[in-house]
Amino acid sequence: MSQTPDLNQLFQSAHAEGSLSSSSLQALNVTDIGAQIQAGLGIHVDDVTASEVVLVTIMPDDSGSINYGGNTAVVRAGHNTIIDALLNSNQRDNILVHNRYLNGFVLYPYCPLSQAVRMDAKNYNPKQGTPLYDQTVVLLGTVLAKAQEFSDNGVPVRTVTLIITDGADVHSQRATAKTVRSLIQDMLSTENHIIAAMGIDDGQTDFQQVFQDMGIRNEWILTPGNSQKDIRQAFQIFSQSAVRASQSAGGFSQTSLGGFGGS
Repeated sequence: MSQTPDLNQLFQSAHAEGSLSSSSLQALNVTDIGAQIQAGLGIHVDDVTASEVVLVTIMPDDSGSINYGGNTAVVRAGHNTIIDALLNSNQRDNILVHNRYLNGFVLYPYCPLSQAVRMDAKNYNPKQGTPLYDQTVVLLGTVLAKAQEFSDNGVPVRTVTLIITDGADVHSQRATAKTVRSLIQDMLSTENHIIAAMGIDDGQTDFQQVFQDMGIRNEWILTPGNSQKDIRQAFQIFSQSAVRASQSAGGFSQTSLGGFGGS
């Protein structure tokens, strides 16, 4: 049986390498959120045969406003579009995927693409709140821990993460935009991470500002209108970028710099 990774050890290792600042280390306090992070880690490094790995991580919004806005089906389809695009990629055997909803439900922890669970009416019924900052910290902590696990085992790793919301943060208990920003800045400074965000128009939130405050780069922000066509198109744009980023280290760097406008 594969041993459960020691989160403290993984984060201390990242801190020692200089890729995780003291404030980010504090934000990832294992006593508070360790169990949530652990729930997403999934497949053990020893069970992955690829010589390099790309982690694709998706956080769909499961707040009630998705339902009220009539966007439940299109968000489900959008996630499935991403999985299909990656399955058709030449590098599919190197890709591990993880889906954690905005309110913390793990649809599937890191696993090979072939094991990803498709979103459907039974496993996705958006009716909760918007703890955007708290859950982004948990999500990014999971990305960091999994990436560090591979790195500590000598496996080159790159990551692509998508955060989806149709509202500003209203339910976080611990984290602020500043907390998230510290984490994202640390991750981006290593040049091994792409962090993207999609803000589905709710008629009042300035998502460009919300995501900038969280440290997400302009070129990685999507702000589709509140129509199925716009949302579908935004998911397709992300899918194309994720496929490009997964092709090679050079492709990743180019995609990372170019953002959604890059090719």
